[in-house]
This record gives sequence, C-alpha cells and structure tokens, in this order.
Amino acid sequence: MSKRPLSPAPLPPSKRIHAKHVVLVEHQPSFDSILSDEIALFIFSYLSPSDLCAIQRTNRNWGRLSLDNQLWKSLYITEYGRTRLRGVRGFIGREDGREVKPLPGRASRSEDVKDWKWMYRISSNWRTGRCSLEHYELGIPPRLFSHDHPPDQTHLLLAGNLTVMASSKPSLTPTVVLSSPTHGSHTCPCPSSRSGSMVHITALALDQSPPASGHNGRLLCFLSTGEFSLFKLDHHSPSASSRCWTYQPIGRSSRTTPIIQAVYHHPLLVTLSQSFQLSLYDLSSETVRHTQTLTSFTSHPPSSLVLSSSSPSTYKLVLAYATPVYPAHWSVGATELIITNTEGSRMIVSSTRTIRAIDVPQGWVDEHKMRAVREQWSRKVARVADTQTDGKWVVLAPGQRLAPPPASRSGQTSDASDGESSSSSSSSTSGTTYTSSSLYTASGLQLYRLYLPSPTSSSSPKLSFVRTLHGQIGPVSTLALADGRCVSLGMNGSIWVWDLEAGTGTQVSPGVVEPADEDTNDEVDEALEAVKLRAATGARGSVVFDDRRIVSSHGSEVEIRRFDI
Repeated sequence: MSKRPLSPAPLPPSKRIHAKHVVLVEHQPSFDSILSDEIALFIFSYLSPSDLCAIQRTNRNWGRLSLDNQLWKSLYITEYGRTRLRGVRGFIGREDGREVKPLPGRASRSEDVKDWKWMYRISSNWRTGRCSLEHYELGIPPRLFSHDHPPDQTHLLLAGNLTVMASSKPSLTPTVVLSSPTHGSHTCPCPSSRSGSMVHITALALDQSPPASGHNGRLLCFLSTGEFSLFKLDHHSPSASSRCWTYQPIGRSSRTTPIIQAVYHHPLLVTLSQSFQLSLYDLSSETVRHTQTLTSFTSHPPSSLVLSSSSPSTYKLVLAYATPVYPAHWSVGATELIITNTEGSRMIVSSTRTIRAIDVPQGWVDEHKMRAVREQWSRKVARVADTQTDGKWVVLAPGQRLAPPPASRSGQTSDASDGESSSSSSSSTSGTTYTSSSLYTASGLQLYRLYLPSPTSSSSPKLSFVRTLHGQIGPVSTLALADGRCVSLGMNGSIWVWDLEAGTGTQVSPGVVEPADEDTNDEVDEALEAVKLRAATGARGSVVFDDRRIVSSHGSEVEIRRFDI
C-alpha cells in the first residue's frame, strides 16, 4: 500500500524575526537555586517554630522545606524533652502523634510515621490552654439535690477513641455509655441480679494490659450491691461491645460494698472499698477468685491507685491516700505493694513499704529534727479534697473546714488564720460540715516527689515536698494525674493544667464566675447557686484526660475539650 501523497497547497511562510538581534535572558541566581535542600534545612534549624510557620508563605519551595518532619522532630524534642505525647494510664490507640503514611517499599518505624509538627501543635495547645469545647448529655434527668442528697456523679474513663461514661444515679438497670466521635454512642446495660431493687454504679476500671487484638479491650463495672460485670469493648464498633459475665459476692460486707476505686491489669484485679479494705482477685480462665484482703486503720479516702507489671508474675501497686495528723488535721501518704503470682500459688502481697509526708521522729529530737517537723506541720490541712499519684508524683488538693449550712446553723465564729476556717455551733448542731475552701480563695496544690528505690537497695522510700502549685481560684473538686501532668477541676467548673516537671500551669477554663456588674440573668444566677450548693455539700466531679483531650463532668453534663485542633 502506497503512502498518502502530500497536499499540493503551498507551505505557509516562515516566521519573521521582529528583533534585529537575538537577546538571551540570563536568570539571576537566587536563594533557592544556589543552596541545596540540605543547606537550606540547616539554616532553617536555627529558626523558631513561629518563624518556620511564617516563612511557609514565602514561596512553594520554602513552604515545602519548612514542613520537613525531621526539622520539627528536632524542635519538639528540644522543647518538650521526649519523643511522644503525654498520655494516660491504660491508653489504647494508635501511635502518639498524627500518623504519616511512609513511602512505598520503605520499612516504616514508629518514629517515621509521626507528624512531629502536629505533635508540637498539640503540646503547644496544652501549654497555652487552647482547645475546642464539646458538650455531651447522658440523657439522664438530674435530680434536685440538697445538703442531705448530694448530686449524682458521672464516672469517666478514656479508652483510645472511646469515652466511657456512667452515672451514679440509682436505677433499676444502670447503664454504661460508650461514645465515639466516628461511630456515635452505644449503651451497655449493667443489671443487678437483685431484680426490683434500685442500684447504682460506684466505680469503673479499664484493663491496662496489652490487648489481645488491636481494637478490643476489657472494662469492669462495679455496682452498689458489691457485684461487678466484665464488658468487652470494641473500639472500631462500639455497638459490638457486650457484657461477658457478672460476679456476685457471697454476701454484702464492708470489703465488697461499696467499691470506690479499682485497677485492673489482667488477670489481676485490685479493689478498694469505702472502709479502706484492699482486695485482690484473680480473673484468669474467665473465673473470679478472691485471694487476699488487706485493711488499714491509718489510711482514708480520697485515694489513688496505680498498677503496673514488671513481669508476667510480678505487679507493683502504688497507693496514695489521706492520713490523719494529730490532733485534727490531714496529710498525704503513699504505700507500695509488690504482688506476686508464682505458678501453683495465689496472687498475694509479698512486700510493702509505706512513707508519709508528715512523719514524727521517735524519741527525743534535737533542734535540726524539730525544724524539719515544724516545716512538715506547716503543710497540714483541715481537709483533703483529693489525692492523686502516677507512681512518681503525688499531688494533694487541700480542702477547708466551713460552717454548716444556714438552715442547720445557730451560731458561728470564724478564724482566717493559716488559710483555714473553723466553726462552732450550739448543742443543737451535731457535727461540722466539711467542704473545700471558699469560692473566691486561691487554692494551692501541694506537689510531692515519690522516690521508691529498688527493693534490694539499702535506700529507704521518700515522699519529699517539692512546691506549691498556685493559680486556681476557688475550691478544688477533683484531680487527675498521669505521666507528669496534672489536671485540676474546680467546684465552679474551672480547669487548670499543670506540668509537674516544670512546675508551670495554665488555665484552660475559668468556669462559672460571678459577673462584675449587677446585671445578671437567671441562667447565671442558677449556675452560681449550683456551684455554691456543690461547695456546701462537698460534691465531687470527675475529670480524666489523655494525650489529646480533657473530659470533665459535674452531674449529668459532660464537657469534652480537645487539644488536637
């Protein structure tokens, strides 16, 4: 087959040169063309984080270089001194920091998939108190509370992307609410074997052992009858979570009712009752076996439990609690318990060590010891609002002793010395109501350093006072402490975040405050009255946190503050 012949039409004329001489344009050297990426990154390493964010708008190349992951990793480690975000006990989820997909064909390590700039932003938000606020209602109508009937408490836990909530309001069938930002909410009933009786949830405990699969976990729910139920949590699909079994004690006793705190590291379960009886349970093989009970007559709530495992058969429990000081004051103490589970034997406590913040030396004391005793006694408090520990730090939130409410008070005298309040009433008043400090008085948290040497060491444990954390105004309701970070919740809903290693704090929320002018609406007046009544009854709220959020509650309203914004 022959090729197609060319068209007989004439060719167009060639383009004419309009300039007499051809001009060659030479590009002037610039910063981008002279310096390589390595040299530019070396120069950028001397810039501050705010300057790096500012130069992103210069041009496309600078914007690309200023987002270098290794550059922000160096800034993050230099500023915060660690390679991860501060988390919380029992946290289950992905690696700290927003994940970055590695290039195909390259081996991905945990250090390579972190978005270090995003981690820097989250940590900076924690430091400055910048966060977003979300409200969540449990759907349970709040009860009208008075001095005789304090408000209901909402128990809170964080399990990865799940927020676990349970109200302490009495009900025929108490429920546990699982809330996920991507999968909505799911309600798990936790019924009692005693049908027809009103019961309420007293405590929750999350399994801190590594999960068998990446999206499953265990949760224990304790009822006022002494029963507790085990739930299997599904983080990917909360609606797939279910109750596995319920344990019924032989009888009601001060050991089993009510349980105010519990920690769970499968198969070990440790519970603490209101009468301060510590019980150990073995939950291996899907059965519950009570192994030991310990009692203390010098330890009192509020308390905090931290359970860790150094080996599959050895556990360490650190317990912080309020301890009385003669004649009518309080301080803080800590006890370490080593729990062993050898093959063929029960889970029992093999050794214990106790240390107190105020310790009176035995026998005669010299001037040096007396000076130390006076210093310790200056930190005694009239009431302890809360105590928390993470195994390294111990924080005590002091409360104050106020007079009874006006309805049951016939006479009162106050003395403001030493930041404490005392009251006296007539013979018609049987006792004194203890609450936290006044609504407009600064609250100073006492920070202690807990030193627990190895059991084989000759050194003795120490509980040393470090400093007083000032800043929060008004009474403290409760504390949350983990990984060197402390979050304090005030009676008025104010929230402060403390960096215990640096000794600095910032206000995240001012809470309910009385306006300066006299023009107030009914909503503000109602909120202020609720705060005053909570302070008068000593009602406690709840607060928990992880590496990205703080969840707090007073009553049935839950507030979620996110720092990953």
